[in-house]
Amino acid sequence: MGNILLIQPPIQDFYLTAKRTIPYGLASIASALEKTGFSVQILDAMACSRSQSIALPKEMAYLKEYYGKEDRSSFALFHQYKHYGYSFEDIARETKATSAFLVGISSLFTAYSDQALQTARIVRQSLPKAHIVMGGHHPTALPEKVMEEKAIDFCIRGEGEISLPLLATALQNQSSLDSIPGLVFRKPDGSLHISEPCVVKDLDSLSLPSLHLIQSDFYYRGKNASAVVVASRGCPLQCSYCSLGAHSCLSYRRRSLSHVIREIEIALAHHPVLFLDFEDENISFDRTFFLALLKEIQKRFPGRLELRAMNGLYPPTLDEEIVYEMKQAGFKELNLSLVTLSPEQLKKFRRANVKESFEKIVKYALKIGLSAVGYIIVSSPGQDPHSSLHDLLYLAKNNVLAGVSVYYPAPDSLDYQICKEKKLLPAQESLLRGSALPISDSTSRLQSITFLRLSRVANFMKALKDKGIEIPQPEICSSSKIRSQDRLESSKELLSYFFQDYRIRGVTSQGEIYIHKADTELCKEFAQKILTK
Repeated sequence: MGNILLIQPPIQDFYLTAKRTIPYGLASIASALEKTGFSVQILDAMACSRSQSIALPKEMAYLKEYYGKEDRSSFALFHQYKHYGYSFEDIARETKATSAFLVGISSLFTAYSDQALQTARIVRQSLPKAHIVMGGHHPTALPEKVMEEKAIDFCIRGEGEISLPLLATALQNQSSLDSIPGLVFRKPDGSLHISEPCVVKDLDSLSLPSLHLIQSDFYYRGKNASAVVVASRGCPLQCSYCSLGAHSCLSYRRRSLSHVIREIEIALAHHPVLFLDFEDENISFDRTFFLALLKEIQKRFPGRLELRAMNGLYPPTLDEEIVYEMKQAGFKELNLSLVTLSPEQLKKFRRANVKESFEKIVKYALKIGLSAVGYIIVSSPGQDPHSSLHDLLYLAKNNVLAGVSVYYPAPDSLDYQICKEKKLLPAQESLLRGSALPISDSTSRLQSITFLRLSRVANFMKALKDKGIEIPQPEICSSSKIRSQDRLESSKELLSYFFQDYRIRGVTSQGEIYIHKADTELCKEFAQKILTK
């Protein structure tokens, strides 16, 4: 059988969470292709530590006033826009060295679709005779948009483990493509054949991901290797903002316990200790399964796993028994999804109020030595900025790290359709990310950036308390130069100025103090309330 190349493209953004770029989906598809008899390579353009500062795209020019100078304090956000991963010249050189007849390109996030499309153009130049197919969430949601790019021959919508082997076989046999699930292609008259997304009903029918194709030496967290496992797909919740929620075609499905454990065994085969992230949308939804998984991990891999569920945990699915077993299995931190406490906003989001379960879980987690992060969403259309400030203060007073997610309309979500109808979608797809502050509606961009900076203030205050350091008293800022070059001391100094005049400041590497753009009213309310019992 022929050679197939699967590519994870580079990305361009203000920041990168490297441990979340493991090409797990490509490894799963590669396994299905290998099972069919094809030889497969994965070109992971993210498996390198290279990054290059580049100019802001023109459509993001408005962000300069919010992400201006460098800041070495604890209140820093983003400063430079960067290209992360291989250069396109690197990709051209690597692809040209292959003999692939079919090249699959991953495009998971619409915000990074420009880099995926540029990768397709590079592949077309390097391998002019190869077939190019793009898969992932972006082409699933917006296939017509993707097929505007002439370098792309096909899209696969939905899950690719069934569709891509069928496509590869059909291309080699020169047989009909019409019945391949999830496939999008151009018909002879130029119109598009668009199939419904492919959904794998029985996840245990899939062979385990081809982990040997992942450059695991790059994906380390400290001294330990990192890996990803997905025990279930889809989500039973109906949240309006999520592409897997109220508007999704992908139903909730779960693998068997033995299938998941076997994958963990393979991941641990060459590593004494492993940082393992469950990338499920709702790993704890099935309580019986999750509890059995945690206990089996303790039995089979004692002390060998540090576990995380970085997509977030839904508090009502947790209880003291579950949280205890999570710690015993290797969890050190709980990523808890609060979203908001506002009844009006919860109704819009189609989301239950989880305050009671959130507080119970946080209290017990802290009692047994687990840390917790609480995540809220701010800046959605119609969302009251003062209710968002209330959410942030609530997190700060519950002794958890505050995770603030700036809203963006995710393609294929119910909210995306609503924003489209209300003409609230940003002009460019590259702006569909929180760091671009894409929606300026009832919450302004100035207020959005203020929430991000105030979360840094809240988390710095928590760090001081955890270390037994007193919160500094208000102090008038009377100098343009910082007193200490130590990051902790300089941040304490800036915090004292904040409590005096409600201005969030930063400091350059030369020690110059300056004022960040922020909403004064929100800062004042935060400063006055954060210290009250």
